[in-house]
Amino acid sequence: MPKELGIDKASTVLLIMDYQNDVLADIPDRTRKPLIDNAVKILEIARRTGLEVIHIANVFRKGYPEINPRNKIFSQVKARGMYKEGSKGASISPEVTPLENEIIIAKHRSSAFHGTDLETILKAKGITQLVMIGVATEGCVLSTVRQAVDLDYSAIVISDGCADPEQEIHDALIQKIFPREATVITTREFILALEDV
Repeated sequence: MPKELGIDKASTVLLIMDYQNDVLADIPDRTRKPLIDNAVKILEIARRTGLEVIHIANVFRKGYPEINPRNKIFSQVKARGMYKEGSKGASISPEVTPLENEIIIAKHRSSAFHGTDLETILKAKGITQLVMIGVATEGCVLSTVRQAVDLDYSAIVISDGCADPEQEIHDALIQKIFPREATVITTREFILALEDV
């Protein structure tokens, strides 16, 4: 599969989504360490081979003015006090800390596109293919894959660079839903593909 991916570094970007302390705290211990280990490997090969990296993170102002009470998912975020601007919980995990030259996009909903300037940046850079890792699989990954496909981007999901608090949901998305819309690969396949470029 790696040789079939057709990754053109000039038109491809790696999106690392919601690798934040608040999100990772909800991932079971047995899953969290291998997940972060894979993210570190993915970032290392992307940076070493010159593939652009964009970090996506949920961030909310004091008082959560961005959250409408009708939004069930994000009302729970507000109730739990998650993703507060400047808090440790909203910070990106230290293992995958963005480099100074890497873009960080703040978002207020599940999709990396909704209400952000992500698409403007992608178009400005001539990006047509998105490689995605993120937490949680049923949240930011699902929402971003769906919107990326609707916007006619080619989507690649790295299965073991994603995780969800519920393993069954993660497995169903990775095995049954995402392959209908995106190319699903592993960290190892991604590394081999970039080494072949």
